[in-house]
Amino acid sequence: MSSVIVVGGGAAGMMAAVAAGRCGHQVTLLEKNEKLGKKIYITGKGRCNFTNACDVEQLFSAVVSNPKFLYSAIYGFDNFMTMEFFREMGMPWKVERGNRVFPVSDHSSDVTRTLERALNQAGVKVLLQTKVRDLKTCDGRVAGVEVKHRRQRREQMEVLPADAVIVATGGISYPSTGSTGDGYVWAEKLGHRMVEPRPGLVPMTALEDYIPAMQGLSLRNVTLWIFDRKGRELYREFGEMLFTHFGVSGPLVLSASSLVGRRLAAEGTLSASIDLKPALEEKQLQERLLREFSKTPNRHFGNVMHEVLPAKMIPVVAALAHVPEHLPVREITREQRNGLVKLLKGFPFTLCGLRGFSEAIITQGGISTRDVDPSTMESRKISGLYFAGEVLDLDAVTGGFNLQIAWSTGALAGNSIP
Repeated sequence: MSSVIVVGGGAAGMMAAVAAGRCGHQVTLLEKNEKLGKKIYITGKGRCNFTNACDVEQLFSAVVSNPKFLYSAIYGFDNFMTMEFFREMGMPWKVERGNRVFPVSDHSSDVTRTLERALNQAGVKVLLQTKVRDLKTCDGRVAGVEVKHRRQRREQMEVLPADAVIVATGGISYPSTGSTGDGYVWAEKLGHRMVEPRPGLVPMTALEDYIPAMQGLSLRNVTLWIFDRKGRELYREFGEMLFTHFGVSGPLVLSASSLVGRRLAAEGTLSASIDLKPALEEKQLQERLLREFSKTPNRHFGNVMHEVLPAKMIPVVAALAHVPEHLPVREITREQRNGLVKLLKGFPFTLCGLRGFSEAIITQGGISTRDVDPSTMESRKISGLYFAGEVLDLDAVTGGFNLQIAWSTGALAGNSIP
């Protein structure tokens, strides 16, 4: 039996502690916040999409950074094992659109409470409001952690010895939840390489002033395209998105940000377009417009377009198509109609940046996977030191995949301690 300290009471840390406890180790979980799972509470707008019910092989295609590194972790504790874990621990779940898995209650707090029950059953000691200041090592092996905690209303410094330490401190997104990059500092100090952290699954800013004019408008069943400066396709996906006062957000945009973020930073701008009517070919859309115009030929263009577009888009589309809103539709020329069809099939705008870490769902980058053994999650630099979750250079698109990375890497780290 080993003495194990897990640093970080988020998804990866709690799963790592449960796994280590079930293996018979003496486990202490340290969390600097006043409660566990603070970031879980806000995941999925408070509903917590905790995994995805896709085929296991599809998990890897959803991973953006270093999918091959995750083979051992995911096959050791995959999404179906995750679902069974929560079911066995008394939390029923349901599968929704896109194979997203949620608690039946739609309350993310149920996920945390389930993990807390598992921690208790596994005999894990939990210390809240306990901040780790540093990792202690001796002769290339982890020896424990230095902590600052409150005892009888007084702050005290203490070194807690351990045979193994699992660092699951997360990234630097949503710093209000406690993700402040502490694990990066400790790892780099011990010789681990870092991949520069950047916001992931984050809204993006746009150049055009007509984008803020549509603030709050949500688009469903559209296709978003993103291109580089040479017109090469970088991203194409069907789904939902949202216009904001600064640019664009929503599921399509968040996933795109993780896939094109590095290119956007390098090039400064990327061109984007939205197919507002992806179910219709251009010829079919032409026929649709002609039908609408012929019904009431004397109605103004702006009024007729309410049958085709959301109200907030009509002034913008009219201006871009150079068709006055007050123009009777019988006076619209073939050239104007052709331009309108092109616009509906490719509504243009320019992406010019990512929003910050305070709005990012996850962090891209982190501790380089080259310095971690993928079969155990143990450091290649320091014996007995393990990493799990978002602190590593691992991330995926939206849909429950990032939490699955946390569960899988946490379980592997906890199960790998001798």
